[in-house]
Amino acid sequence: MKTMTCRALGGPCDLAHEGATADDVIKAQDQHLKDAEKAGDRAHQPARDAMKRRWRHPRQSMAWYRETKEAFAALPDS
Repeated sequence: MKTMTCRALGGPCDLAHEGATADDVIKAQDQHLKDAEKAGDRAHQPARDAMKRRWRHPRQSMAWYRETKEAFAALPDS
């Protein structure tokens, strides 16, 4: 298991997401941003909008995805 924060994934806070893969933490971040949006948290809105764009245009978002996977791989196990 490895841990990445909301901030490390482009968000504004230090909430930790733990997962066995980069995809696990990306999905956790997506859910966190959805929950923040529903709660009316305006600080998370830019990150939520960026995540929405990535899901809608996955080919254009491959650089972000590769960078996130590389950053995850470089982390120590928690």
